[in-house]
Amino acid sequence: MKKQIVKKPFRVAVEGNVGSGKSTLIKYFEKFKEVETNPEPIETWRDLNGHNLLQLTYSDPHRWNFAFQHNVQLSRLNLQSKTTNKDIQMFERSLQNNRYCFVEMAHDKGLLSSPEYGVMCQWYEYIETNVDIGLDLIVYLRSLPDIVHTRMQRRNRPEERTIKLDYLIDLHEYYEKWLMEKYFNLPCPLLVIDVNKDLSDNQLVDIYKTYEKRILGKIPVL
Repeated sequence: MKKQIVKKPFRVAVEGNVGSGKSTLIKYFEKFKEVETNPEPIETWRDLNGHNLLQLTYSDPHRWNFAFQHNVQLSRLNLQSKTTNKDIQMFERSLQNNRYCFVEMAHDKGLLSSPEYGVMCQWYEYIETNVDIGLDLIVYLRSLPDIVHTRMQRRNRPEERTIKLDYLIDLHEYYEKWLMEKYFNLPCPLLVIDVNKDLSDNQLVDIYKTYEKRILGKIPVL
């Protein structure tokens, strides 16, 4: 009996600050039959054996950040390592983002001690070496912090009510370091989409349509 060869899907990570339009992009591509979409596993973070770890982290980051980073890394690993019969897998943020953006920011801001940072880095290196988490494209929805802050306030998610503009400014800085200034080697091509306006969901979708073939891997991103 011949062993079935599993075709590797084209993997796309959708990246950007809070309120940049990631979930809107994911929802738009849900209708494509060849695409498996993977929104951020927020419900996993909201209910860890009855504990809302996301809310705990926003309310007391010094106390809860290490536990939250572990939970995020595990939940993203579960998504990014699963098999699919679809041609394209799309993820709202990625393991690579967690390591090179959120973990770096948490350490630099004193929310992860040096030993905790070391644990997170070693765990990520083990995953990268032993599990196929490779990406084929990163889509960066680029927008300034004050713009995404306005969008975030309008959508009014419960856990985000305590997020300050300063946090979005910091997160923007680390996204820029990772993707634009390339402090770390990028694992794949990068597609930057300018969403630096206070846009409605319909306006965002109109922008995404113009990049559709690139996002789906039908036109190479150089």
